[in-house]
Amino acid sequence: MPLTETHADAVSQIYALSLYELARADGGQQAVEAALAELEELADLARSDRMFGEFLSSHVVTTADRRRSLEKILRGRVSDRTLHFLLVLNDKGRLGSILGIVEAFDRIVQKAFGRVEVDAWTAAPMEPADQSSLQRSLSERLGAQVVLHAYTDPAMIGGIRLQIGDQLLDGSLQTQLRNIRQQLTEQGPAKVRAAAERMFGPDPSSNGH
Repeated sequence: MPLTETHADAVSQIYALSLYELARADGGQQAVEAALAELEELADLARSDRMFGEFLSSHVVTTADRRRSLEKILRGRVSDRTLHFLLVLNDKGRLGSILGIVEAFDRIVQKAFGRVEVDAWTAAPMEPADQSSLQRSLSERLGAQVVLHAYTDPAMIGGIRLQIGDQLLDGSLQTQLRNIRQQLTEQGPAKVRAAAERMFGPDPSSNGH
């Protein structure tokens, strides 16, 4: 079965926390950051290489065969700690949840070291100076070191969309226009006309009606 993009569940968080505590006890922040980098690289490979993703999640491959393959593929390419962690996941039948586990581990690391990951989408690529300015502004407002990931969404008309944890802040032009349309629908033309008259005076063509 193909590897699916899953979010961190309670069990994934338990495994991620166990790895975090083990890595921090062994080598502090440096060891934790190294483990995160290795897991993220593995997750990226699982997403981009369908065969590798299916290998991790397959119910056809036996646990023993997958263990031997993991040893052969990863020994010397990742730390012994990370390899042991992956082997434990394999023995427990949890390798198919690796993407959710990596997501949970990443959140634990960012929170522990006072960082906040922010995804930002704009219609056109942001210049490096604009990214730095946005990063500084968000860091000041959030009171934490912001790790900014900038993306381009050609479907956007303008503005910016930010994802901060589970919170989506949508300042795109599409959203603003959609909100205006919804407001017009809910309030009706009479209320809209009344609001306009309060701002600009009555419309002479209405003759008071």
